[in-house]
Amino acid sequence: MARTAALEGRLDRLESAEAIRDLVGRYALGADRRNDPAIFRDLFTEDAVWEAEGFGRHEGRETILDAISSIAREQIVWTLHFMTSPIIEIDEGGDTARCRWWLWETSKIAARPGDAPVAHWLGGTYDSRLRRVDGVWRFRHVTLALSLISPHADGFTTV
Repeated sequence: MARTAALEGRLDRLESAEAIRDLVGRYALGADRRNDPAIFRDLFTEDAVWEAEGFGRHEGRETILDAISSIAREQIVWTLHFMTSPIIEIDEGGDTARCRWWLWETSKIAARPGDAPVAHWLGGTYDSRLRRVDGVWRFRHVTLALSLISPHADGFTTV
């Protein structure tokens, strides 16, 4: 009986880790589709927080969706996200977790709304807290710390 419970616990943790990796991948997909609210809506808890220096702190799912959609419309107008090496720590109770990963991103950034976008390389780290709600993992707090924002003088062609 105890072995079965232990095995079920291990299986739940493995399935949770895979679900969280998938969540990170769907975050990248939504970001690369101009912070598509239809994709992002299912990624956050209702009381979530999203923050990044230079882009502000936004509380509540709807506020986050509005803010990041605005960023994609006005500032970072094209992206290709590479989310790498997620470190997932599932808390003892099994319904909360922490996930940290690295970001490498090619992007086109407008200095001000209406300016022509310029090719940039971006790099940094994400640190997130997650909660399982009705069996589904969602972000409850996401912090992006950019350590590299570098224009790419030669630019690049996007398709």
